[in-house]
Amino acid sequence: MPDFIGATVADSLSLNAAIMMQPLWLQAWVGWMVLVNFAGAVLFIRRPEAKWVLGAIIAAALFMGWLYGQFGFQRILGLAHVAFWTPLMVYLWSRRQQWSLSALSGKWLAAVFVTDATSLVIDYIDVARYLAGERL
Repeated sequence: MPDFIGATVADSLSLNAAIMMQPLWLQAWVGWMVLVNFAGAVLFIRRPEAKWVLGAIIAAALFMGWLYGQFGFQRILGLAHVAFWTPLMVYLWSRRQQWSLSALSGKWLAAVFVTDATSLVIDYIDVARYLAGERL
């Protein structure tokens, strides 16, 4: 267990509690991702893309919880987004002609795409750094 938030503390924390111990900007970013992905998907659930977004965020959250239980708060957590959001991004990109940016649901899909693409850049880098031996 890394010394990032302390082994004894990290062992007893949930993933949500560990996130709440991170810098405010990171907490805000995680909150934004949850809001855009989850709340938006629930709001626009009748769109086929919303079902994909909802499935991807739930699957990523479950996998991230498992990864946290195995490794603690380390860069490998980004693997959850890499595994489930990469196929989501491919799917969303293939449907971009149906987004209709004049509609609120189209604006939401664009926000999901930009948000998740930004996250994936960070996550791919974090996973690569983890595999290179840099844990925190």
